[in-house]
Amino acid sequence: MDELVDILDENGNYTGKTAMKSEAHKLGLFHPTIHVWCYSKRGKVLLQQRGANKDANPLKWDVSVAGHIGAGESPEIGALREVREEIGVAIDLKNLEKIDVLKKEKRYSASFFDREFTHTFLYMLSEDTPLTKQESEVEALEWMTLQDFQELVVQDDSQLVPNSRDRYQQIIKMIASRL
Repeated sequence: MDELVDILDENGNYTGKTAMKSEAHKLGLFHPTIHVWCYSKRGKVLLQQRGANKDANPLKWDVSVAGHIGAGESPEIGALREVREEIGVAIDLKNLEKIDVLKKEKRYSASFFDREFTHTFLYMLSEDTPLTKQESEVEALEWMTLQDFQELVVQDDSQLVPNSRDRYQQIIKMIASRL
């Protein structure tokens, strides 16, 4: 789904300009996105298998929720919206923990240059919370123990969105430190 996004400069500052997401990807314009890593108090992390029709990394396992921040939307409100859209859960803003902002640049094709500043959050979620996946975006959702996720990252990360192993390791450590 195409949507209007804010355009950022190479340092992540808002420029006052907006563009459609498709145009930002085509022209390689920096824009803000969110990642929300949901974890449980029992030491599991919720992984999302990206939809089969996604332009980038179809059917790869990834962060619980990922999405673009709409033009004029704060990262926190974008995170709340994306969690509701992608996994069908209304989360509480006061329990959303921002852990960093990561600059990412990845060229997928001549017409798709993804340049973004990703606002990354952690959120503790009960494994009993009913989840409803967004059919157009999400193929599957799965709770995985941190140990199993760690083993997947180290032994066979070909099933995962090709971020860096270091990034996944950082997330695993951050979640583990909160248990």
